[in-house]
Amino acid sequence: MRTFVPLLLMLAAPVWAQGSGPTPALANRQLADPAQEAEAMRLMHGLRCIQCQGQSIADSDADMAGTMRAEVRQQIAAGQKPQAIRSWMIDRYGEWVSFEPDMKGAGLLLWIAPFLIFFAAIWLARGLFRRRT
Repeated sequence: MRTFVPLLLMLAAPVWAQGSGPTPALANRQLADPAQEAEAMRLMHGLRCIQCQGQSIADSDADMAGTMRAEVRQQIAAGQKPQAIRSWMIDRYGEWVSFEPDMKGAGLLLWIAPFLIFFAAIWLARGLFRRRT
């Protein structure tokens, strides 16, 4: 019996670890001002859910996305600018949270890489075709 109780507690631990806390008030409720809500929605479509990884926080049903939506709406309602909120989210969750990478550091490589690959392919193709003639 003594080993049964700790074993039972270990098996039940993952159930307790799940996010069962209350959903933030503004996670699924729109702001009263339509202009502020439109600003918030534009920003939410540009931020990636860190739990789902492929969806924006506007489209995700994950608890974490709800928390992020509520935070965006709270800050928009408080008068913060969307760019400041986006920067705050990037500082908090990392650059990966943004669907639109910045034009510096690793983001610059993401913007330039397609052009570099295209020109390298043209250069290689030109060299291959020139040798055959």
